[in-house]
Amino acid sequence: MHGEAVSLQVPAGCTCFVRGPSGAGKSLLLRAVADLDVNEGEVWLGDHRRSAMAAHRWRRLAGFLPAESHWWEDRVGDHQTHWPEPVLEKLGFAIDVLQWSVSRLSTGEKQRLALARLLACQPSALLLDEPVANLDSANAERVTRVIDDYRQEQRAPILWVSHGSENIATACHGILWLERGKEVGRELEWS
Repeated sequence: MHGEAVSLQVPAGCTCFVRGPSGAGKSLLLRAVADLDVNEGEVWLGDHRRSAMAAHRWRRLAGFLPAESHWWEDRVGDHQTHWPEPVLEKLGFAIDVLQWSVSRLSTGEKQRLALARLLACQPSALLLDEPVANLDSANAERVTRVIDDYRQEQRAPILWVSHGSENIATACHGILWLERGKEVGRELEWS
């Protein structure tokens, strides 16, 4: 991360929101944890040390949802072989969404489907970059509920980048504030 080192331990089954103004380094922190950008930090997930693993293996454990999802096939269903039907339904989609053309999807639909795609891989931890930023309140609530259900069922630690205060009260166990690449505050229930 361009800035000072951040030391943070998020226990299994806890959600930590990462807050701060635009350009504070929130997304860079997530990308560093996900091993998508070069960094000097050390990251552990349980007994797994990031630097001791191949990048592709680490990324299966630490599931990263970018603020803007990427789609490379024409149809939604062609992006992977397994889609969790119950998750699709909880996110407001019928199973026929897998036949839809990606070009017809709104930004919010892409974001919700990217979450379903990520959860199908069953990562041990979630790194979420603005997962509800492009959603109306009903869909933001759906997404938050799906994420919180996953956290509880899988005991997954979650780092959730957010500009706003959306749904923090129901899903939050801690908040880390960043500004200009530096930690400027924290409130952690588990410390």
